[in-house]
Amino acid sequence: MTRDLPDLAAMQRFGKAIADRLRPGDVVALSGGLGAGKTTLARAIIAGLGHEGEVPSPSFAIIETYESPTLRLPLVHADFYRLDHPDEAEELGLDDYRDGAALLAEWPDHAGGFGHEPGCLSITLEHRGEGRIAIVEPGPDWLDRCP
Repeated sequence: MTRDLPDLAAMQRFGKAIADRLRPGDVVALSGGLGAGKTTLARAIIAGLGHEGEVPSPSFAIIETYESPTLRLPLVHADFYRLDHPDEAEELGLDDYRDGAALLAEWPDHAGGFGHEPGCLSITLEHRGEGRIAIVEPGPDWLDRCP
């Protein structure tokens, strides 16, 4: 399924809709080229969970965690762009971070992908005019709650 995101407000609404349906153990796998809006959507999801303030891009740190009492659930935001091989995700201790948390994964293919997980919501962002289009592929656990 596709979702038209003509402007930032639409991206923020889409992020909020995802945040409202997110559960511990879920993965939101964000794909698309450079500048497609992956981090923008991730920030909208994090804000939708109740986070206020800065949301740094995890491009350098690779993993940022959010566990503040204002968030509805713990969250891991990861940007796997800099990984050279999927085994490096294991070396980072990703499974430990994910315990009881949801995962926002930018460049999921660099970490071996997450599409095999039933709780994975795969979203590919592409440019469309001045806005974006989201190509959404829900895993089995998302079928009844896909935004």
